[in-house]
Amino acid sequence: MPLARRDALALFGSLLILPARATTGPLSSATAASFGFDRVDGSRLDLAAYAGKPLLVVNTATACGYAPQFSGLQQVWTRFGDRGLTVIAVPSADFGRQEPLDGQAIVEAARAQHGVTFPVVAKTAVTGPNAHPFYRWAAAERPGEKPTWNFHKYLVGRDGHIAATFPSAVEPTDPRVITAIARQLEPQAG
Repeated sequence: MPLARRDALALFGSLLILPARATTGPLSSATAASFGFDRVDGSRLDLAAYAGKPLLVVNTATACGYAPQFSGLQQVWTRFGDRGLTVIAVPSADFGRQEPLDGQAIVEAARAQHGVTFPVVAKTAVTGPNAHPFYRWAAAERPGEKPTWNFHKYLVGRDGHIAATFPSAVEPTDPRVITAIARQLEPQAG
C-alpha cells in the first residue's frame, strides 16, 4: 500500500532532523593487528602476525554449556586453517565464572575434551572496565554486537576490521559462519 503524501512528507521531514552519522567505513583507523593476547606460557600472540588474514576470535569457557562448540571451532580450524584462517580461543570467567581453570589447565582441558589444536590464550577479561583492549576495540567497531555470554564469535576480516559477529547460540559450523569465513578467504579482486 503506497504511503499517503502527508505520511511521506512526515517521514522525510523526520529524516532531516536526525543527527548525521557515518555509515561507511570503520569507526576507527585501528585494526585487529594493533592488539595481542598473552599466552599461557608467558609469550605474546601478536595479531599483527595475522595481518591480511581472517581471524575467528571466540571468548570461551571450559565449564560452559556451550563448551561443545570447541569441537565445532576445531572443525572450522581444520577446514580453513590451511587457507589462512586462524581461530583463537580467549578463555574468560566474565560470564557465570564458567572458566574455573587457569593457565595450561585450560589448554589441556580444551585439547583433551574437544581435540583443540588452535591457539588458546591466557584467561582474559572480555567485558567491563577491565576488558582486554581487543574487546574494547571490537565493541567500538560493533557496539550492538558485544559478547553477552561465552562463545561469542568475532570474525575479523582480511582488512583487520570486524567482518561479522555471531552470538553464543550460533554454532561455529552454522552455514552463516562458514559462508562469512569463506567470503573472507576468497581471492581479492584487483
